[in-house]
Amino acid sequence: MATRQLNTTVDEAVYDRLERLARRTGRSRSHYASEFIQRGLADLEDHYLLKDALEEFYSSDEDAVAHEDVDWDALGQ
Repeated sequence: MATRQLNTTVDEAVYDRLERLARRTGRSRSHYASEFIQRGLADLEDHYLLKDALEEFYSSDEDAVAHEDVDWDALGQ
């Protein structure tokens, strides 16, 4: 996977925690910062994309389908 460099500033307490974790595990601060960004970004994308989809549904004329009316076996086919 291609990578790009990103510089950021964090408060001293966060930096110290990141440093301790990196030392204990033998990985770099950058490794953990990248991992945290990926996890946090996935969470934010889920939140905002779901929020947008829900707002789009509410503003449409579509009807909701009751949970018991969904043909779960047919999904994904």
